[in-house]
Parts: sequence; structure tokens; C-alpha cells
Amino acid sequence: MTAALVDPTNAAPTDRRSERGRLFVQPILILILVVGVLGWAFTRDLSATQKVSINAANIAERTREHVLITVAVVAIVVAVAVPLGILLTRPGFTKLAPIFIGIANIGQAAPAIGLLVLLFLATKTTGFWIGVLPIAFYSLLPVLRNTMLGLHEVDPAVIDAGRGQGMTARRVLRKVELPLAVPYILAGLRTALVLAVGTATLSFLVSAGGLGILIDTGYRLRDNVTLVVGAVLAVSLALLVDWCGALAEEFLGPKGLR
Repeated sequence: MTAALVDPTNAAPTDRRSERGRLFVQPILILILVVGVLGWAFTRDLSATQKVSINAANIAERTREHVLITVAVVAIVVAVAVPLGILLTRPGFTKLAPIFIGIANIGQAAPAIGLLVLLFLATKTTGFWIGVLPIAFYSLLPVLRNTMLGLHEVDPAVIDAGRGQGMTARRVLRKVELPLAVPYILAGLRTALVLAVGTATLSFLVSAGGLGILIDTGYRLRDNVTLVVGAVLAVSLALLVDWCGALAEEFLGPKGLR
């Protein structure tokens, strides 16, 4: 699977209105899903085995672990992909772009579970970072490609105007190119967030925690209550981070492009 190039600046007015309408509807849907599934689970007559998984402390802990994995993945992706995307658009480094894009493509084309297992086999260890690093590699491509696309799409005349005003190349990058590329970077980051949340459900395989533990427990014990709770919470978290990404796209881009 490869990431599509996202051009957030060419959205039609109707699409923008639909997106803004979704900003109001989506959190309501998330709240209904979470309250509904937890209310359904906690009002059932749970067995002793189910109570081990379906309790407020355990659910809160698994959710916290899932969020921490996602935050760590996104921090790594931003710290690597944005500077690398900038570097690969600078004169003298553009010839290296196909190499790094190819590496990032391999990361996303490979099954996430395969990356987790390979890192586990290579390190002979488990834990938080063994779950985080393969997911970060898997989520790298959208931010890298969109950073490069956003910088490539800046009108050369705007760059020339900045240079004509006496700006250095570094200042043009900071004051002109990066602000105009922000919508593209945010669109890539939104995709990476959703990928990170989804693949983080597999991190239980290497003892990194997360909501995948509930899903796995429910599946192994044929416990549909635990299975449904874990699955719905994972879906709700993915919808939540997608909503946060949509908010960032709506309000953090350059004012003239909103």
C-alpha cells in the first residue's frame, strides 16, 4: 500500500462545508460509541473472568498505553519525516529523494505485523519501543511525501519575491515555504495518526500494551463482551485522532488558504 498525494488546498467549497460539518458530528458519534459500549458492558452480568478485563482501571490503562504508543509514533514520524522532506527538496539532495521514498514505501507496503515480528526477532526483546518503532516506520510515508509535495508546490515566483527582498535561503524556507506547505504536512500527519492508532492494536504482540490486549483476550476466551469493548474503543480512538487531525488542518494552516 502506498500513500496517495494529498492536496488540501484544492478542496471545493462544498467539500470544505462538508468537512466543517463533520467536525461537529464526529465527536458526537465518538461519544455515543464510547458511552454506549461501556454502558452496555458494565450493566451486564459479567463473569469473574470478564471482570478482570472489563473494569474501569484496566480499560483506562489499556487506553492510556494505546495513546502513549500513538503519541510516540507521531513524534518520531514528525521528527524524522519533516526534516528529511525539507532536506530532499533542497538543491544538491533531490537525487536522493527516490532512495528515501523507496525505503518509506517498503515500510508501508510491508505488513505491520511482519515489521513487529522482525524487530522482535532481531532484538530478542519486547516492550514499548519494540512496539513503537515498527509502527513509526509503517506510518512514515504520508508525512514524508506530503512535506516534499507541499514544498514543491510553492510558487517559485513567491520564493523569488522573498529572495528579492533580501531574505536568505534559510529565512525563505522558514517564512515562506514552510508556512505554505503546512496544509500538506498536516494532511499527511492526519493520515499517519490514523495509521498509528490502527496498527497500535498489534503492539500487544510484543508486550507493548494497548487496546489490542482486550481484543486478543476476547478472541482467545471467546468472550464477545471484551472483544466488542476493545474493538469499539480502538475504532473510537481512531475517529478521535482523525477529528483532531481535521481540526489541525482547519485552524493551523495559513489564514489565506483556509
